[in-house]
Amino acid sequence: MTLVAGNILEGTVVNITNFGAFVEVEGKTGLVHISEVADSFVKDIRQHLKEQDKVKVKVISIDDNGKISLSIKQANPQKKSVKPVEIDWVSDKKKQTQSTENFEDIMSKFLKDSEERLQDVKKNQEFKGRGRKNSG
Repeated sequence: MTLVAGNILEGTVVNITNFGAFVEVEGKTGLVHISEVADSFVKDIRQHLKEQDKVKVKVISIDDNGKISLSIKQANPQKKSVKPVEIDWVSDKKKQTQSTENFEDIMSKFLKDSEERLQDVKKNQEFKGRGRKNSG
């Protein structure tokens, strides 16, 4: 294989920095940015890679100056089968109307409960206030 954007090759990690890893592929060195190491957030690249590791990389791009951008996470895509979500619009509308009918009942119950709790708090504060003597 040759170094062309889109190709997946095997390379060797030759150097690790805080911002990524330099990987040698076909006699040339490219950079795997820290954001292209794994699907999850990578805080410390050294927890994922070490020098002389053999890694599979995808060539992202090669710029005019010959800088090679590589990706490990794109070379190893997760095999997730993503299916479109099917929405039953009719039953969703029924659920929505049922929940709005109950909203008034829910709200009145909430107001009643909160009013009772507020009364309990006020009584408790008055009771505590009576037990204290003013000093001064």
